[in-house]
Amino acid sequence: MTAVLGGCGLSGGSDQVTLKLVAADYGDSAANSSEKYWARLVGEYEAGHPDVKVDVSVYSWNDVDRKVQEMADAGRAPDMAQIGAYADYAAKGLLYTADDLLSITTQADLVSQLAAAGQVNNVQYGMPFASSTRLLFYNKSLFAKAGLTPPKTWDELATDAAALKAQGVKYPYALPLGPEEAQAETMQWLLSGGGGYTDQLGTYQIDSSQNVDTFTWLKNDLVGKGLTGPVAPGKLDRATAFAAFANGEVGMLNGHPSLMKSAAAKGVKFGMVPMPGADGQSKVAMGVADWMMAFKKNGHAEQVGDFLDFVYSRKNVLAFSREYDLLPVTNSASEVMSAAKRDADLKPFLTELPLSELPPVGKTSWAGVSADVKKEIGQAVAPGGSPAAILSRLQAASSSQTTE
Repeated sequence: MTAVLGGCGLSGGSDQVTLKLVAADYGDSAANSSEKYWARLVGEYEAGHPDVKVDVSVYSWNDVDRKVQEMADAGRAPDMAQIGAYADYAAKGLLYTADDLLSITTQADLVSQLAAAGQVNNVQYGMPFASSTRLLFYNKSLFAKAGLTPPKTWDELATDAAALKAQGVKYPYALPLGPEEAQAETMQWLLSGGGGYTDQLGTYQIDSSQNVDTFTWLKNDLVGKGLTGPVAPGKLDRATAFAAFANGEVGMLNGHPSLMKSAAAKGVKFGMVPMPGADGQSKVAMGVADWMMAFKKNGHAEQVGDFLDFVYSRKNVLAFSREYDLLPVTNSASEVMSAAKRDADLKPFLTELPLSELPPVGKTSWAGVSADVKKEIGQAVAPGGSPAAILSRLQAASSSQTTE
């Protein structure tokens, strides 16, 4: 379902510029749809800029990336798109750079590692719009009943999961390696094992010895011992795992800030700790960002830049982050949220953000590699599956794709 939003600007003088923005919907109901956020923001902007009109089309996350792709392929790219990836468009020369658009003040306010993740060949095209990190969520009631404390190592996690299983917990540790978001769960585990998708130079290392060791441990010590619940990890999606946690059926899982609201709404008492690692708490958390980009086709760089400076003002970034339980992408908003009592629940995630590593979103190959991981990684922990073989196959596929 699409909503086209326009504020109260003039309806079409000869000197008026109309900017078109396609955006993703972060709401989980009509009451908090992103349509409302953009309607308020656009209305306020247009009131002070009668020569600019901003039309916003909001689509669900299931549709928005495809919609922008179709528009760009048809030669009808919007002026701006707020979606999940940017590198393909940048590589085709379709996007303005951040330097073309944003004021120096706005650029300097962007959280540094998020801004860096928006670069292709050291030039920033993707402007971070929303971010989050991952923490290990645990059900405090189930832990108390089993006499457990939150794990700091993989072995402790497996021991806790075994105790939870003995208590009849349905999902001692929920391991969603299904096609919805397997690439995120996979990356969190790879980082906790000292590996990752790429090496320090940005070259894919999916089948590194550390990564093979990580998935071998998962297969043998967690999945193989029946500690991940009744649904095979390769068939368990993140949304299903989150819903099960909110229903009190999960002992532990990796979660992001939005899980807090759904769990609290159902009365689940939960705690959050850094992801356990092979020998101690993981030193690196996984970060995630969604992106704003601007297409060059229609021109309007000056008007787009002015509007985006407004979008990235502290007030508007705070309003968006608080509405959707996401981390702010600017330093000024982060400072406010770190100190504000009303945002105390987000502080653990804010603390993790400077230590986080994002997926290699600056690679034009990442979309294809991510899709391959979603499709195949569940087989690495399945009965009879070979972590080394699956990771090797994913590495070979990544090497065959363009990796700039």
